[in-house]
Amino acid sequence: MTLRLGDTAPDFTAPSTQGEIRFHDWIADSWAIFFSHPKDFTPVCTTELGAVAKLKGEFDKRGVKILGLSVDGVEDHEGWSRDIEATQGVKLNFPLIADKTRAVAEAYDMIHPNAEATQTVRSVFVIDNQKKVRLSLTYPASTGRNFDELLRVVDSLKLTSNNSVATPANWKHGDDVIILAALSDEQAREKFPNGWRAERPYLRYVPDPSAGARKSS
Repeated sequence: MTLRLGDTAPDFTAPSTQGEIRFHDWIADSWAIFFSHPKDFTPVCTTELGAVAKLKGEFDKRGVKILGLSVDGVEDHEGWSRDIEATQGVKLNFPLIADKTRAVAEAYDMIHPNAEATQTVRSVFVIDNQKKVRLSLTYPASTGRNFDELLRVVDSLKLTSNNSVATPANWKHGDDVIILAALSDEQAREKFPNGWRAERPYLRYVPDPSAGARKSS
């Protein structure tokens, strides 16, 4: 099964380092980032889990829950957690799914036989509060993921879900955004009464409508 953007994220029940996870119940009304690791006690994954643990407060501010997965068991995960704390200087502060049967990995197409038939690739899914897949990324096992970029993506997805805008290349929270091309100028005037900066008729910039909300929170 290949998951595409807009698909409902498959539900599952699985053990984790924080007890049994019933995925859709666990997400509830939040967003989630769900990401996989090829196996426990691997060097790149160790740094990734530490990086995410350090950023958890930022994800919390955005209403995003974090869930990891590896194909080893909970006991291995617990031993690995101690290594993560010792080497990365932070405790694992989010659940890590144990997927020994690879049932979850198969449901999310995390097993790529051309890469390694018995291990997951480095998959990442951003899932919204309607349980829809909003972003998916696949990295090779040799390349660690940039979780600051995932924070940026979440900011963009949440902003563009609630406003008639898109975010330009390399956008960060607070930067100008682009009015959707589907909106006519007449429709845009209703939504953006203060006007916009037009570099072309189809390229209309307005201030980030979420910037003030973030500053006041």
